[in-house]
Amino acid sequence: MAKFAPADDQFAKLTSADRNGFAVGDFSQNLIFGTVGGFLLFYLTSISGISAAVGATIFLVVRWINVFWDPWVGSMVDRSPVTKDGKYRKYIKTFGIPLVILASLLFLPVGTWLGTNMTMKITWAFVSYLATALVYSWVNIPYGSLMAGLTRDNDEIAKLTTTRMTWANTGNLLVYTLFPLFVQLATSYQNKPTAFGLGNLKLPLGNYASPHAAGAWFGVFAVYMVLGAVGLYITYRTSHERVLPEGDAPQVKFADLWNEFSGSRPLQILGLFFLVGFTFMFFGNTVWPFFVQYNIGHSELMFMIGLIGSIPGIFLVFLWPIIRKWIGKKMFFELFLAVFILGSVLLFMWDKNPSNTLLGYTGRFLQQWGLTAATGFMWALVPEVITYNEHKSGKRVAGIINALMGLFFKIGLALGGIIPGYMLAATGFDATKTAQSSAALSGLVNAMVWVPIALAIVAGIIMWMYPLTDEMVNQMNKEIAEKN
Repeated sequence: MAKFAPADDQFAKLTSADRNGFAVGDFSQNLIFGTVGGFLLFYLTSISGISAAVGATIFLVVRWINVFWDPWVGSMVDRSPVTKDGKYRKYIKTFGIPLVILASLLFLPVGTWLGTNMTMKITWAFVSYLATALVYSWVNIPYGSLMAGLTRDNDEIAKLTTTRMTWANTGNLLVYTLFPLFVQLATSYQNKPTAFGLGNLKLPLGNYASPHAAGAWFGVFAVYMVLGAVGLYITYRTSHERVLPEGDAPQVKFADLWNEFSGSRPLQILGLFFLVGFTFMFFGNTVWPFFVQYNIGHSELMFMIGLIGSIPGIFLVFLWPIIRKWIGKKMFFELFLAVFILGSVLLFMWDKNPSNTLLGYTGRFLQQWGLTAATGFMWALVPEVITYNEHKSGKRVAGIINALMGLFFKIGLALGGIIPGYMLAATGFDATKTAQSSAALSGLVNAMVWVPIALAIVAGIIMWMYPLTDEMVNQMNKEIAEKN
């Protein structure tokens, strides 16, 4: 059993500054990888001219590399010594700036510079995406591990998760709602006063789906990356690691990866839920700009509908602990998965009647409410699994477990970009055309509505099998603290 510094309060009550200082890291990471996950395929196809199938293949190859890379990073994090910069914070300090620089290169307007040289375009996209993904692991895995190092108190973890998701969804607001609006404002191509869903008000909006808008994409994303770097630095400066072993941890080995996973049913169940949950989450995020652009035909509405959709993820997050305490952990997830399904059905109805914007507003609101709650609160279960495995094996392998969770998250992210890309290619989607074929439009509806609904049902079945109760987790934490 690893020894913990006696001066540290392992069951610390976190202050508002503690929670917000840590949670701003979620804001930063969503600015970075949320934008990549939500818009990179659209950018590659519409701006760089790369086919949807090639873009999906790039995602596929990079994610396969992550399958081997992330567990190794997790084991290295667990084996690293505690320094003056902590055990996990030091990685955020070291890799934060390289991450935002590499991510910026993804939207560098090389398509404009390279012209028709498709080989160089594809090579640039692959290399820059691979480099970003590899460095992102050195930030995301220690960050996830840091959460479990702040306190063992289960109620404090629930509060921290609520704060995390408020910041994360504020980042999502900037990504999925404001990012396309900012690009439309920034590009001069076909820029004209256009109604954007707020009465008769108009803004000077350009065509952000044109290769001529490449410079605007890069400029807006570069500003986001500066904000992301500032947020990561705040997390590094304000987070206080308390639940840590003294010195280094030579007892943690790479081989522990399989041992921890194979011997932990809670880890297996949660990992599978992460995989399925983030797959249907990024399905919708990837397809959303295509769906609004081509099925609905009103890309200018993305701002207002996205703004309405962001409300539950920012202003209703405070209800999560209340609802969880009222109906229980499992029913919390089942409820909000059902809300997501209802919202998706309303978006299907909107596709049949694009002029009925009320369907779009209501559907996106409900879809995002269910999505942010179900895929947001599951992060609160990761410290539970870490505690369970520590109680069972005597090793606190937060890095390995967060690497596994991060791996399932990234595979889900990749599948949510890969499969829609192949679906678009299979149904004849052509980004050079302003109007798509009926087959392509049907493929977009399937990717936006029916596949995510099917995956949400599967996720609900998986979560129902999750074995840990709050009482079990509290008891295990007490027993671990007593032994130390």
